[in-house]
Amino acid sequence: MIDVLVIGGGNAALCAALMAREAGASVMLLEAAPKAWRGGNSQHTRNLRCMHDAPQDVLVDAYPEEEYWQDLLKVTGGLTNEKLARIAIRASSSCRDWMRSHGVHFQPPLSGALHVARTNAFFMGGGKALVNAYFRSAERLGVQVRYNAQVCDIELQDGRFVAAHLPAREVEGRQLPAERIQAKACVLAAGGFESNRQWLREAWGQNARGEWPSDNFLIRGTRFNTGILLKRLGELGADIIGDPTQAHMVAIDARAPLYDGGICTRIDCVSLGVVVNRDGERFYDEGEDFWPKRYAIWGRLVAGQPGQQAYSIIDQQAIGRFMPPVFPGTTANSLTELARKLGLPEAPFCQTIEAFNNACQVGTFDHTALDDCHTAGLTPAKTHWARPLVKPPFYAYPLKPGVTFTYLGLATDESAAVHFAGKPSPNLFVAGEMMAGNVLGKGYTAGIGMAIGTAFGRIAGVQAAASAGFVDTREVRHAAV
Repeated sequence: MIDVLVIGGGNAALCAALMAREAGASVMLLEAAPKAWRGGNSQHTRNLRCMHDAPQDVLVDAYPEEEYWQDLLKVTGGLTNEKLARIAIRASSSCRDWMRSHGVHFQPPLSGALHVARTNAFFMGGGKALVNAYFRSAERLGVQVRYNAQVCDIELQDGRFVAAHLPAREVEGRQLPAERIQAKACVLAAGGFESNRQWLREAWGQNARGEWPSDNFLIRGTRFNTGILLKRLGELGADIIGDPTQAHMVAIDARAPLYDGGICTRIDCVSLGVVVNRDGERFYDEGEDFWPKRYAIWGRLVAGQPGQQAYSIIDQQAIGRFMPPVFPGTTANSLTELARKLGLPEAPFCQTIEAFNNACQVGTFDHTALDDCHTAGLTPAKTHWARPLVKPPFYAYPLKPGVTFTYLGLATDESAAVHFAGKPSPNLFVAGEMMAGNVLGKGYTAGIGMAIGTAFGRIAGVQAAASAGFVDTREVRHAAV
């Protein structure tokens, strides 16, 4: 019998598998995707948000625990478990050496990146390089890795894990039989339900016109996160936490693919101009805060607009100040021409831009600081980086909500155990997106997902090994954090 079974193939699953194996347990990892698409949403990541009290290898200045906590508190509006959040925050300060020991490389601090060189450590080669390094290390250590292995059910007995079930399936032209895989302990790290279109419909419902808003959502991440195990655990009585409509949801290019668009589909010029809906009207403060802190609110904002459609509008002054999108913008030499090209009502659109331009109180523009360029007498206000859009050509980028991962998940505690009626399972643990809702009730700040996945993946791995008899449980938390 296997000692530890890990279900999932992203960052949290790999951290769990590596930690369990390092503790001496035999480990099998089941990845739902084929090898070419392995890594879950982690393959699309870029960085890890890290606490540090002083400059630290690839991180400049300091980013102390309390500032990190306040940043998280602000974006979540208080919908977070402080104890678990602080575990992830503290773990983020000391995990990089362990990551390096498994082949992960970090790139030097980025300049001109809106403070992220202070708060975030960037992976050399991005998330794909990170998961590839972890898979190589796992295989070298003897972890059994199986692809095309999406678990359809698990067996429990009084809250204790017994076995996982794989359905009969065809893989590369071969018909594989159904399987039952037993293990002494199990870690669930199979992601959220963002790729389950029917579940998104159930969560978001219909609007007053009988339309399904979620039908217009694009999925930035993996197509394999369908929430099968999350739903099954709920049916089996596991404690669930979170709102099914809350998610890491970004405003991305409306021309992006339905799945796996990743980071390159994000539109980063929102704070440099205005955003209008298909009626040509603004609907939120584009200059509320630095983009790494607020970019993930915009998907939800766009989701609330007619047709879940919006447009980011800038002029020539913004060019060169943001990461260029993968798709070119629509350009025009006048606002009326731009409206026609976009199919927006010309008069309302031009009135919106004119009202914005007239309301701008231009001070000293500085996109690296919360500057004094703001609007006056305008609703909604733009509180920073407000400059009149007057220099052609004008550019427009179409926006739709891009879901990265959902926050509905399994309730847990500092041991990463799955809970049943408030009681922790002795041998079933959870990490990554399947428990991120304990920390992220809503909102997001760049790199926090990888911090949660790394911290609780490592905790879940050593706890699973301990439950299988390989580690003194009194040493588990120190080993993982």
